[in-house]
Amino acid sequence: MIPDLRTFYNDHFTEEKYQIFCAERSARFQKKIEFKICETPVFIPESFRDKLFLAGEQIIDKICAPDFLHKTQHAIPMHVNVPGAEGKPAFIALDFGICKGPEGEPEPQLIEMQGFASLYAWQHDLGMSYKKHFNISDGVHHILNGKSNEAYVAQLTETLLGGYAPEHVILLEIEPEKQKTWIDFWLTRAWTGIEPVCITKIIPEGDKIFYMRNGVKTRIHRIYNRLIFDELLERKDLQYAWNLTDPTDVEWVCHPNWFFRISKYTLPLIQSPFVPETHFVHTLTSIPTDLENWVLKPLFSFAGHGVIFHVTEQDIAKAQAHGDAFILQRKVEYIPVIETPDIPAKCEIRLMYLWDQKEERPQLVINLARLSKGVMIGVDYNKNKSWVGGTVGYFK
Repeated sequence: MIPDLRTFYNDHFTEEKYQIFCAERSARFQKKIEFKICETPVFIPESFRDKLFLAGEQIIDKICAPDFLHKTQHAIPMHVNVPGAEGKPAFIALDFGICKGPEGEPEPQLIEMQGFASLYAWQHDLGMSYKKHFNISDGVHHILNGKSNEAYVAQLTETLLGGYAPEHVILLEIEPEKQKTWIDFWLTRAWTGIEPVCITKIIPEGDKIFYMRNGVKTRIHRIYNRLIFDELLERKDLQYAWNLTDPTDVEWVCHPNWFFRISKYTLPLIQSPFVPETHFVHTLTSIPTDLENWVLKPLFSFAGHGVIFHVTEQDIAKAQAHGDAFILQRKVEYIPVIETPDIPAKCEIRLMYLWDQKEERPQLVINLARLSKGVMIGVDYNKNKSWVGGTVGYFK
């Protein structure tokens, strides 16, 4: 999107450089990265950057509003409501598609949002790595709050540790070594000392929890949560002694209830030119006559699963039978703006925030980008395609 940087990158790209780049990423921990790393980063010009940051701030305004907790009180399913002080969401991620604006110009449109940790360590490592291997200008940056590489790691570490020694903080997941995003966990451990721990390894004693660290039973005071309830509930094979919904003397980064409060559930509550019109299906008083311009989405699904693009009245009726489990969202038109060796790619950009509990607002710190040549962003829609997958944006 920055023409001179895009032309320079494409002209100097070689498959050999890319393979060395990918191999080095896996070699660091002698473990293969299973997800697709895109062949290219994204170069964001000032004009689109300003729209994107404005869109993000407008949505953050809604999350910071005094009535936000009240408006989202029904977002949390009762069977996964975790007790304890929720505090402020330490992590907020806003996913914007690069879409066609009223005059045909690129415009950000909010696709999804989450009050849950994203790849805060991996995206920083990736941002530094592209620059190392592909001779990218020092005039663009992947860190978005003006901090140095070292200062960003220090800020992330402070957010995660919350004043505790690393041995009393864990990264909670389900079999973290088997997750596709394991690289983010391993980098987090390398930078902060926080150990990735499977829920099956948690030892409850009354309202306190422990884990074995180097053969020593160690108290857990703080949890960096990367566990998603849907996956936990689907894993009938897992045996674990501690339930997240048990009253527990522990701090959360960030509290699991924010996963539900800041989610697709929030989209119908936001009116903004950067947010497509969205409705809870169960509140519809009439069905739109132009269903071809709408998409039906389950509230809590991942990687596009359960999304219906060609919506029928029968689909609406089925969704309404499930209460507030579905939203109907007006379609947006992605613009293929990223030039690649064959056809241009579509792009989504995730703005990633950290929220210091002492501050009134979260701070935009880093980003994630995903390129697609399929009908949707995501692995299932981009098989056997090149210059697609996860990457990072560089901003002027």
